[in-house]
Amino acid sequence: MPLRLQVRPWTFLLLAGSLTLLWPTAHAQTPSTPPVLAPAHSYSALDEYVFYRLLASEIELRRGEAGLAYPWALEAARHSRDESLFRHAVEIAINNRAGEQALHTARLWRQALPHSVHALETQAVVLVALGRSAEATEPLQTMLDITPAPQRSAAITGLTGILLRSQDQKAAAQWLEEVLKPWREAKPTRGVSLAVLARSWAMAGDVDRALRLADEAQQAEPELEPAAQLGLDLMDAEPRGEKLVTHYLDQPNTQTISIRIGYARRLTRQHRYLEALAQTETLTHTHPDMAPGWLLLGALQMEVNQPAKALASLQRFLALDEKKPPSSSTEAPHMPVDIEDDASEVDDEHPDRRERAQAYLMLAQAAEQTQDYAGAQTWLEKLSETDSDNNNVLIRRASLLQRQGQLQNALALIHTLPQSTPSELRLRIGSEAQILRDAQAWAQAYDVLSQGNQQLPDDADLLYEQAMLAERLQHLDEMEQLLRRVITLKPDHHHAYNALGYSLAERNERLEEARDLIAKALSLSPGDPYITDSLGWVEFRMGHYPQAVDLLQKAYNRRPDTEIAAHLGEALWVSGQQDHARQIWNDGLQRDNHNTVLQETLKRLQVKLQAHP
Repeated sequence: MPLRLQVRPWTFLLLAGSLTLLWPTAHAQTPSTPPVLAPAHSYSALDEYVFYRLLASEIELRRGEAGLAYPWALEAARHSRDESLFRHAVEIAINNRAGEQALHTARLWRQALPHSVHALETQAVVLVALGRSAEATEPLQTMLDITPAPQRSAAITGLTGILLRSQDQKAAAQWLEEVLKPWREAKPTRGVSLAVLARSWAMAGDVDRALRLADEAQQAEPELEPAAQLGLDLMDAEPRGEKLVTHYLDQPNTQTISIRIGYARRLTRQHRYLEALAQTETLTHTHPDMAPGWLLLGALQMEVNQPAKALASLQRFLALDEKKPPSSSTEAPHMPVDIEDDASEVDDEHPDRRERAQAYLMLAQAAEQTQDYAGAQTWLEKLSETDSDNNNVLIRRASLLQRQGQLQNALALIHTLPQSTPSELRLRIGSEAQILRDAQAWAQAYDVLSQGNQQLPDDADLLYEQAMLAERLQHLDEMEQLLRRVITLKPDHHHAYNALGYSLAERNERLEEARDLIAKALSLSPGDPYITDSLGWVEFRMGHYPQAVDLLQKAYNRRPDTEIAAHLGEALWVSGQQDHARQIWNDGLQRDNHNTVLQETLKRLQVKLQAHP
């Protein structure tokens, strides 16, 4: 669809009613050669001369004839000397892949309006897109020269967008070095110029050079956001980028919300949940009235098994969200953590409703975890009111019934889930197995998954779940066969590699193979605390105690899980650090004093700790 010119509403009423009547005349008067540039008279935006040519251009566009529409649009722009009409003519040429026409129009625009920043920028953009970056130096330098000093830093930052049009990013970065040379030396624009150059070299693939330039930019201007944003963008692939982010966030006057939220997301992706939690706590402390911050905090608190704190944070989110004006444009952060039965896919066109659904679902889960089943039911009823995914609500209700000893009623509810499509059937099978697993009905859960895998053969995730239950039932050979089948079907299924390796380590068998399997899993999911725990445990089984303690401590620092606490405590215990081991075990008991792995560890080592309620 061609770009529509923004004109008065009545203009399009005229267009709609006049196409048939005016078309023959308009078609007959298509100009064969562009007219001489008209003098700068005081024309209205849509006088008779301009309107007629815009009408003819629109007619050609509707016919799909951009090549014929272009000269009409250009003549209207030249006659009116209106920036928006010049831009319209450039866009017609670009959409028609007529680069030279776009460049010609930009030059005429600049000729008509010599002090137009937009004309200069457009000329540079078109030149870069045509692979003629060197010719873009002069218009860009002129543009920066005539830009008022208060807006110059923003104009320099905007140069990054021009680079995106270049087919040779390295050549574009080298060219930008020349463009920004005078501004890199000037103190007011040194920081932003270095940051833009850093971004350009990152786009060109020279990360080392990009990081050096970004570091220089921060030295010149510590509170410069573009340098921190580059570090954030590089952080997943290049750990050195994190230093740019933390340096920025450490500045006393830093107020940018987006960098801190982005940093929390990156930390979460790297399974560094406690660090992400700390950043989000800072965010809610400095911006206590920002509702999305509390939603993010509640999600992370759920992730690190702090349901009571999550209840408070999520209710704070709801209270603030209710006060938010309906027209508020505050951008809410997407959920950065994986939460069971996440409602984030619900109603993507209405983010406010989706966020409330997420909050209600997590509140129901948190209440359930604190054994407040009536409260959980109340939150589920509110979740239903948001027009959320009814399947999620139903599954959570079934879980509540099971927790209250009503297993058959829970299963009956699960059996009402639809199963007309493979995805619906998969959800129903998985949900029924989970309900039975939570009730410790291991054999029944195994049978459900076994039958489900006959209905949905080669479903890697269902096979994995069946393998986990086979291990629980001590069908170890079958477990290994199922996990190897999962790996064949889905070679990047890191959970399968980890589960098989951990099972071997737990049995103290084929430890070299176990370590290789777990190392493979960690390469597929770097930093995962559970996989790091498995690797530490296999090192412990091999008698490599210092390596085991180091790995297990890293896993525990990222996610203070009770089972990881059991492993870390045992490694510390046999290493002679009994006091530290007791501290770790006590912390684990405070989070979950019914954890079987921790209880079995304490019993085997004949260690008695202070009782916890």
